[in-house]
Amino acid sequence: MRFFKGDDKMKFVMITGPEAVGKMTVGQELAKITGLKLFHNHMTIDLVSNFFSYGTEVGRNLVDSFRMQIFEEVAKSDLYGIIFTCAICYDLKEDWEYIEKIKEIFKGADIYFVELEASLEERMKRNKTQNRIANKTTKRDVNVSEARLLISHSKNRNNSYEGEVKEKNYLRINNESIPAKEVAIMIKETFKI
Repeated sequence: MRFFKGDDKMKFVMITGPEAVGKMTVGQELAKITGLKLFHNHMTIDLVSNFFSYGTEVGRNLVDSFRMQIFEEVAKSDLYGIIFTCAICYDLKEDWEYIEKIKEIFKGADIYFVELEASLEERMKRNKTQNRIANKTTKRDVNVSEARLLISHSKNRNNSYEGEVKEKNYLRINNESIPAKEVAIMIKETFKI
């Protein structure tokens, strides 16, 4: 495991929030202005979905395995850093454990947590954007994607309660009416990346 010293510490930015809140789009904009590499969650989900549904145990295991291998290699590398996007179910113990697992891999790096939030109505609109459909093959059937978004919204708690996240470097942004580029600038300036 690589440990970092001084100003040359690797940067790890985790952007979380519910489906279609704009995690990937904000990550794309943040990558442009920081030089960090973007690893959005569908890079692994869409790869595995060519063989196994992410809704199956084997699908989830493969996605998790690929992600952890990528994290481990990035943590050992001389990359400036990485942006990772994913939805966290704050009401599930295993998702909190997942965060701890990732933090352990990037121990010694500067770790930043960004949580995005927007209304269901806004997320339903964003679910149909060209950028989302172009970058996420499993979202191209908009009717299926919309149905999954509604199920996820009713089943999971993808935003934390006030004060629930105790991370040192944590920023919560309601990005309902803020363009992704401005959100990226807010993240960059807040954390001085």
